Amino acid sequence: MDTMEYNTTRNHLVMREYGRHIQKMIEYLLTLEDKETRQRNAYAVIELMGFLNPHLKNVEDFRHKLWDHLFLISDFKLEVASPYPIPTRETLRARPKPLKYPKRYPRFSHLGKNLEIVIDKALAEENPDKRNGFANAVAYYMKLAYNNWHKETVHDDAIQSELSNLTGGQLEFTNTPYVKSFRPNENRERERGGYGDYRNKRNQKFQPRGGNGGGGGNNNNRGNDRNNDRGGGGGGKFKKKRY
Repeated sequence: MDTMEYNTTRNHLVMREYGRHIQKMIEYLLTLEDKETRQRNAYAVIELMGFLNPHLKNVEDFRHKLWDHLFLISDFKLEVASPYPIPTRETLRARPKPLKYPKRYPRFSHLGKNLEIVIDKALAEENPDKRNGFANAVAYYMKLAYNNWHKETVHDDAIQSELSNLTGGQLEFTNTPYVKSFRPNENRERERGGYGDYRNKRNQKFQPRGGNGGGGGNNNNRGNDRNNDRGGGGGGKFKKKRY
């Protein structure tokens, strides 16, 4: 009973993905006094760590990560030569610096900031034909954005007014940007004819076989045939016997 080892008596497992045996091997490396023997065994442990975690091979510079994990498991106490810079507790657990997100404040939120960048390029263009093409493209996009946001058509004068506010009156479009007006789903179904017309067309297309008459006549004939079969009329196949 004294030789049995329980999890409650073991030390803390630093990295669970490598397991208890790898941690015991690294703890054994700390007890080796010979520098060459310790270095040779460290390379063997690195190879075993890579073998137990093959998914690290897909990571760029995976051996550098294995050496960092080796020093992390040893609590940065292992003294071996590493082909990579030896990490410290401060550098490995240091927090990254916060990213600087671009803060843009467009003058018209429904148009966005990218359109203002395109307008700046158009104002810097010296060729009059290219500048006119920029203006026409910008006007088309403005009308399209207005239609998507407000769900209604807009007059060209309003587009020219906003374009003049953005450019200070330096850009004017010459064409009339055509954008398909927004239509709700209800109007689309009405234009298609609704579900009733579709069902009527389907019923007209697939008619019952037998005879040139309408569906009502066929149903009446079928009803008469059933009555005759039951004995309601003469000439049926199955007649009721009378004794």
